[in-house]
Amino acid sequence: MSVGGVQRPARVAVIGVGILGAGVGWNLSRHGAEVVFIDAGRPGEGVTNWSFSWVNASNKTERRTYFELNVAGMAAYRELAETIGPDSWWHPSGHLRWAGDPAAEAKLLETVDLLASWDYRVEVCTGAEVRRRLEPALRVPDKTPVLFYPDEAWVHGPHLVGRLVSRAVECGAEHRPGAAVCDIGIGSDRSVRTVTLSDESCIDVDAVVNAAGPSASRVAGLIARQLPMRREPGVVTRIGCARVPVHRAMHAPRIEIRPDGDASVVLHSREIDALIDTGEDPAELARLLHESAKHVVPELDSSLIAQTRVVHRPIPSDGFPSVGAVPSVPGYYEAVSHSGITLGPVIGRLLASEILSGKRDETLADFRPERFPQ
Repeated sequence: MSVGGVQRPARVAVIGVGILGAGVGWNLSRHGAEVVFIDAGRPGEGVTNWSFSWVNASNKTERRTYFELNVAGMAAYRELAETIGPDSWWHPSGHLRWAGDPAAEAKLLETVDLLASWDYRVEVCTGAEVRRRLEPALRVPDKTPVLFYPDEAWVHGPHLVGRLVSRAVECGAEHRPGAAVCDIGIGSDRSVRTVTLSDESCIDVDAVVNAAGPSASRVAGLIARQLPMRREPGVVTRIGCARVPVHRAMHAPRIEIRPDGDASVVLHSREIDALIDTGEDPAELARLLHESAKHVVPELDSSLIAQTRVVHRPIPSDGFPSVGAVPSVPGYYEAVSHSGITLGPVIGRLLASEILSGKRDETLADFRPERFPQ
């Protein structure tokens, strides 16, 4: 494939079909590249399916460039909904957050001031107002300050990934489910040449995208690259409901709650994540999550725990995404990030453009793979 007189990849293997891999692959396919999706599991059924799936930038204030990347991710979702249709995957209903003690409350209100200075929309409501206007099923004290972020959303990850992969296949992409990558072949010029799968097939490729989530470090090792990753497990529980009593994602004290379609709710808690390494049984962790949720939404008392999973988040060691080319191995690219749900559409667009044009977007300048020394 020639772009501006420069030869660019014609066949790209996308390793990992979660939200990041699906986003990159769809963007490549619709712009003429030949894409092969590779995943040992089914599309969107890995970490993407066990994410809190909250689209936001309000929780990304540790670095201004990271905040701006997440704001771009939010905008990319609105564009994506217009392009492929919102259907069952897109839920732009906003987000609620409140604290359980004065110190945490003061910290939240400090963040409000910072976000306001960065032109990010947030409303400060009372608990009474929130019950009246937004979430009547909540148990939150009348005078407690509750932050409402109207531009935030939640996403049904597997539904979105399925839609993107289907669109890519319609554009000519190939999907190889149920096969893991065993080797990446490198030519004498150090550039990517082949990908070998667990079914013993070997695919000739011009480039690979490492979007393998928690397995990204292993995939990087196939080209003798060290990609340092954090070990940060999380536990997520789905509970079944005859009627879903909440309408949007929320962070309450010690528990995170969001709808998950018409008959279930997703629960997560950083405090309960801290118990994973104590050896606590996942069933007990699920029970603790359920108990915490019932204090906030009493109507969940009659709900039943349906599924629980402990997953490893794909977080590079410094906490920020690793996205783009690795110059020492031409044709090898990374798309590895925590907050993959928020960043999937924008990383998908920017990385596909880089692969096809060779031009590096400044939006990703702070998140390049080469910041990790080899």
